[in-house]
Amino acid sequence: MVNSVAGTNQSHLTQYIPPKGEYEQFENEAHYLEKVKEWGLSTKKEFWYKDRNQHCLVTIKGYEIFGDTVEFNTLVIEFPDGNLTCIHPAYLKEMQSSSFGKEIIIQNSEAGSVKAKTAQVNAESAPSADVKPEKTPKKPKEKKEKSPKLVLPEEKVHFTGRVKQFALSWNHFNEDNDEVVVFEDVRIEQEEPIEVGLAWGSHSKTLKKLELAPGMDLEFDGKIVKKSLPKGKDVEDESLLLDVSVGYKINNPSKIVKK
Repeated sequence: MVNSVAGTNQSHLTQYIPPKGEYEQFENEAHYLEKVKEWGLSTKKEFWYKDRNQHCLVTIKGYEIFGDTVEFNTLVIEFPDGNLTCIHPAYLKEMQSSSFGKEIIIQNSEAGSVKAKTAQVNAESAPSADVKPEKTPKKPKEKKEKSPKLVLPEEKVHFTGRVKQFALSWNHFNEDNDEVVVFEDVRIEQEEPIEVGLAWGSHSKTLKKLELAPGMDLEFDGKIVKKSLPKGKDVEDESLLLDVSVGYKINNPSKIVKK
């Protein structure tokens, strides 16, 4: 058995990542065959390992299990010198290709200090401890002024506003789009008026009887709550899709007057 290719074996330069403590070992030959097939590997006993420092045959000694649902595996492979390291199954599979790593193997003699590439390590080269990279001063971020949080009245109040547009909104309960009316320049008229801005409400039978149109000024009574307008789904007419977010809903508008 040939364990290395001449001119490509500098195993002392390979960075090994040994398993953390105990790892899963194969119960028997059938278990081994089942696992290598699951990983997409052939059922042979030895596999090629190729990096900048060595090109040799390794064996799979076992595997580690990880992930919230313990469905992922990292292989534990053994080198001819007895060293163990962890590697991702897909990466070991790539190494079996005849074209894998040809260029980096040829350059090995000129790159004695290059670290090995592994399945779990894809780190960038760290800067020298003696040379600190110059830090580019960061421009202070401009703080965006947050709009003051509206304190909404719980009781029914009087509103003024304007019809902005009609839109479709997805209803999660009946899994279909509902018709809604979007209002702009909404204002709660009271001793200390509250500027709401955008709000929405259901395009009810009552509102449909009024034959509302975009740009129409209104005044009405109703209750307002903090509730975002869900965007419509599978809407053929894009004009019925709202391109801005609306965070307030007006319920049960009544005493509606066109101005």
